[in-house]
Formats: sequence, structure tokens, C-alpha cells
Amino acid sequence: MKEEDIVIHFPEVTDHRGSLTIAEGNRLPFEVKRVFWIYGIGEGKTRGGHAHRSCEEVVVAVNGSFDMVVDDGHERIVVRMDSPTKGIHIRKNVWCELRNFSTGTICVVLASEEYNTDGYMKDYDEYIGMKNEE
Repeated sequence: MKEEDIVIHFPEVTDHRGSLTIAEGNRLPFEVKRVFWIYGIGEGKTRGGHAHRSCEEVVVAVNGSFDMVVDDGHERIVVRMDSPTKGIHIRKNVWCELRNFSTGTICVVLASEEYNTDGYMKDYDEYIGMKNEE
């Protein structure tokens, strides 16, 4: 797994009024069924820490920055998320963690499915066991 395999670059339009970033359907790897945002993250806190059984996500730092840990059960990479024009595509059955948030970070997540608590794997050892069986 390489960073260039999971990063999506969104187009940006900038003029004297400011900047606008566009996430249109044809640039996304799935149809968006849910959008949520994460903010107000305290110092030293983490988010994520799970894999989805069937849901895919694109994660974007629309303000601030954080480290995105992406683990496919064989390789683990860390991508610094610090631009609203860069998204990370998290495929199903891929573990992710969000860490090292700067003050004022806002993260937007585009998801392929509506929320389903049964769709999460929250135990890393269970996740690795599942990946080893594949």
C-alpha cells in the first residue's frame, strides 16, 4: 500500500475572494450516503481506531491538520492530512486512526453507507486475525 494509491486530490479554484474546493461524484470512488464532520478534538486525543466491514470513506482535513494512520493488515502508513484539497480513501476492511490533531481541526468524512454499529471492527487483534485468514 502506498500513499499515492489512497490519496484523492480535489480541484481548487482560487481568486480574489478566496478558495473553493470541489468534491463531485465523478471524483469519488463511491456514491456518498452519509457525511459527517469531526471537530473540537482535545489535545492528545485520537479518533477512528476501527475498520469497516463494508463501508468506504474519504477523509478530508478541511481545517487544521492531523496524522492519518492507514493499516491494511500487512502494511501501515501515516499520511499527514493538512490540506482541504487532499482526501484519503479508506476502503472496507482497512484499519484507520486519526492522531496528532492541531488546534481547530475540522475533518469531514464522506461515507458509502449510512451508520451501522454492526459494521465496525473495533478490536485491532480481531482485525489482524481476520486479515490473516484472508
